[in-house]
Amino acid sequence: MQSDVPAHAQLGWIMTCLSGYGELQRMTQFKDKMAKQETGITAGLFTYPSLMAADILLYDPEYVPVGQDQQQHVELTRDLAERFNKRYSDTFTIPEPLVTKVGAKIYDLQNPTKKMSKSESSPKGVIDLLDDPKSARNKIKGAVTDSLGHVAFDPENQPGVSNLLTILSALSGESIDSIVARYEGKGYGDLKEETGQAVHDFLTALQAKYKEILAEGKVDAILKEGAERASRIANKKISKVYRKVGLSL
Repeated sequence: MQSDVPAHAQLGWIMTCLSGYGELQRMTQFKDKMAKQETGITAGLFTYPSLMAADILLYDPEYVPVGQDQQQHVELTRDLAERFNKRYSDTFTIPEPLVTKVGAKIYDLQNPTKKMSKSESSPKGVIDLLDDPKSARNKIKGAVTDSLGHVAFDPENQPGVSNLLTILSALSGESIDSIVARYEGKGYGDLKEETGQAVHDFLTALQAKYKEILAEGKVDAILKEGAERASRIANKKISKVYRKVGLSL
């Protein structure tokens, strides 16, 4: 857990000091909330991408697995690492984003032009990993499609159908092109049925494993071990950073 390793917050502040106001203004989450004129927007939200950069850079990864929406944060992380290295000498590995070819962005089932997000007010468009599998299958059956009547991967003109194809491909391992070929002459109901069953089966297996892990009672021990391992790496890195920026004499 991040809160178990103080070096995250320590490096997060240094990354905030290296971040430009304009850079943070362009971060999608902050920009979207400002555009919607939401209340309660905090400085913590504004500077969060700098903390995320610290989360990454403490451990010198070469690659960071992210969804499409998070690529922007990895690009900021790269910029901050290069900025620090240039100013204080080589310290951080410059990471590359690692994005899956299929499923990098999943869209809301009721509004397939927006990403699926837990912050949405309507639960009908969102599937949580601990949703009842039958309920999740029903959400897929109720997904918004279109009136064109043929199955094709066309995110611009058929976003709902394309989203279902993406979900099915990501869960089954079958390519989208292969799925589309199989559905020639078939309707949206068949696609929803197969996708819904794939989601149902995936959640059933995942939740069984989840319950098994909880029943073993090992979570606390694993978190403790992880905190110790992470602290050893992170403390070494933050000590080096502090020396370079002049916080340690």
